[in-house]
Amino acid sequence: MSSKIARQKCPDLIFCPPDFRKYKQVSSEIREIFYQYTDLVEPLSLDEAFLDVTESKVAINSATLIAREIKQKIKEKLNLTASAGVSYNKFLAKIASDINKPDGLFILPPGKAEEFIDRLEIKKFFGVGKVTAKKMNDLGIYYGSDLKLVTKHELIRLFGKAGSYYYDVARGIDDRPVMPDRERKSVGVENTFASDLQEEDELSAEIEKLINELWRRVERTGKIGKTLTLKIKFSDFEQITRSSTKTNFFLEKEEVLTSALHLLKLEYPFPKSIRLLGLTISNFYVENSGPVQLVLDFI
Repeated sequence: MSSKIARQKCPDLIFCPPDFRKYKQVSSEIREIFYQYTDLVEPLSLDEAFLDVTESKVAINSATLIAREIKQKIKEKLNLTASAGVSYNKFLAKIASDINKPDGLFILPPGKAEEFIDRLEIKKFFGVGKVTAKKMNDLGIYYGSDLKLVTKHELIRLFGKAGSYYYDVARGIDDRPVMPDRERKSVGVENTFASDLQEEDELSAEIEKLINELWRRVERTGKIGKTLTLKIKFSDFEQITRSSTKTNFFLEKEEVLTSALHLLKLEYPFPKSIRLLGLTISNFYVENSGPVQLVLDFI
């Protein structure tokens, strides 16, 4: 539930502020353990990653034994539990990792995959969000076995390019390789407010705070982009996004701030209170894509 509702239900609730610096440090230490076994590590989030151990660095030719050893090392070094899923592709490994949390280990061999997927609820499919799950449910698709009855052509008509993915994973097919060098497509930041906001001046002040953190991340990544996206989540969890793309790239923090405040102003007056604002810069400059036009001030 939202923090606002939690505080209403429990006025004496104590909120512990997050420590993202600590989370990133621990995440880095865990990944160092991963790299002891393979260089094919694809981070999925701060606390998740895909590992391809087909040709591991250690003399262990069992993915299950490697998973057990990794879990044990994380426990010994960091005193943390970890859950692992072992299977023959990314889709099934991700789902398997969620089965026996916390401190779980679930193995899904090829011979049992079809039966497992048939009985799996659609809402638990990796890559199917809440909105898509509801749409599928409205179409009578509740389990993998239901999804398998829908033709690829119909799934593409209903869900676009994702339809091909849904068709394949319903049959246990996922040929995506583990990509250790995934290129960053965007840099973003967001904040959920302790209390919902609705006044333009309050929200503008929050935008300025977000810009400072966003620009710090942009400078750290060394990326420059030309598209700015504003994310607004209302008190009833309805969410909208608004984007602006420059002819040139964002080279100064003040440019980003001006564009962000403009996007916010276009939505005012707000129909309801807002619980979250987010900002993302994307559409990055790609090396060898041509020169970047700089704007110079002449006196």
